[in-house]
Amino acid sequence: MPKFNTHRQVKHTDLEMFNLVSDIECYPEFLPMCESLNIRSREERSDKTLLTADMTVGYKMIRETFTTQVLLNPAERRIDVRYIDGPFRYLENRWIFKSLEDGKSCDVEFYIDYEFKSRMLGVLMGAMFDIAFKRFTEAFEARADKIYGLAQA
Repeated sequence: MPKFNTHRQVKHTDLEMFNLVSDIECYPEFLPMCESLNIRSREERSDKTLLTADMTVGYKMIRETFTTQVLLNPAERRIDVRYIDGPFRYLENRWIFKSLEDGKSCDVEFYIDYEFKSRMLGVLMGAMFDIAFKRFTEAFEARADKIYGLAQA
């Protein structure tokens, strides 16, 4: 079962990166394989937000849409994704943003664990998903540079 976990230090604050990753409606603009994203519902829960969203991913002639619940927790600078429906047997995803000592940069942890329901789909899309997930943190860092400006060394 494919699993990917990475830590990446970026020259943007934990709040900036949290806000950027929380803005899921913009994913189709810059995220590999993400063709569309539709938020079905948004529920405010004290200091957290729960989103239910459909994401369509594609590669060549293959398109798949899946539904997740996304829990945005700004106080903890954490985003947890729970799989609801689609082509996966399961999918678990989380983002954690930790401020570094300089207060101007942070550590971004990205974790994803998933398995396709269909063995055929796993063969067709699995390798591309692995490549895309490995590029996710880079894509978000590039997006942060574009939105917030290039960080000074």
